[in-house]
Amino acid sequence: MDRVNDTKTALVTGANKGIGFAIAQGLGAIGFRVAVGARDDARREDAVKHLRAAGVDAFGVVLDVTSDDSVAAAAATIGQTAGRLDVLVNNAGISGRADGGTQDPTTLDLDVVRSVLDTNVFGVVRVTNAMLPLLSRANSPRIVNMSSSMGSLTLQPGPIMAAYAPSKSMLNSVTAQYARRLADTNVIVNACCPGYVATDFTGFNAPRTPEQGAAIAIRLATLPDDGPRGGFFDDEGVVPW
Repeated sequence: MDRVNDTKTALVTGANKGIGFAIAQGLGAIGFRVAVGARDDARREDAVKHLRAAGVDAFGVVLDVTSDDSVAAAAATIGQTAGRLDVLVNNAGISGRADGGTQDPTTLDLDVVRSVLDTNVFGVVRVTNAMLPLLSRANSPRIVNMSSSMGSLTLQPGPIMAAYAPSKSMLNSVTAQYARRLADTNVIVNACCPGYVATDFTGFNAPRTPEQGAAIAIRLATLPDDGPRGGFFDDEGVVPW
């Protein structure tokens, strides 16, 4: 068997920085070829360069999760390059504007809600459905959706963010629906919370490193065939939601 068919391929969306880059690096370190999905050409190329310098077999994929055409083109690129997809990590996400009460529920800006949902929920559906034909060619395909404990109706941690937090609640629910639909297939789908990680997303004012945040995603991306399905996990285990 040639190396092209023997090497597992992972796509990480929003992989040019932060947790996404750390996930790409971690998967690359355990032997995955990594498709670095990102909108920004310069940042994507820079990320690929850094990953290759660290010994990772990486290639860039132009990917705007809010664009049907971009997502379809990305699926075609991965199909041509790798022939199949073993792991999809839906990491791309935005917090949305929070200035001037835009995420206060009493003064909520619905345009902000729409933009957050378009990336954090609709983007995940767009990418997942485009990649499922490639995932179905793999022996042990895994989908990991990067969520947040802020979406937990039980815990309700963090600041009031009435666009971002509900987007993660919906992402968890969509994850459960995928798991139900794919229950009789070999595609295993789960969601995870990376914790409060120091990235530009948090103004770098957080206790956890991107590598620590990436660990749970890497674990779910490499679950055994009898692993859990449709769950929401962090480093400690199951997150109530």
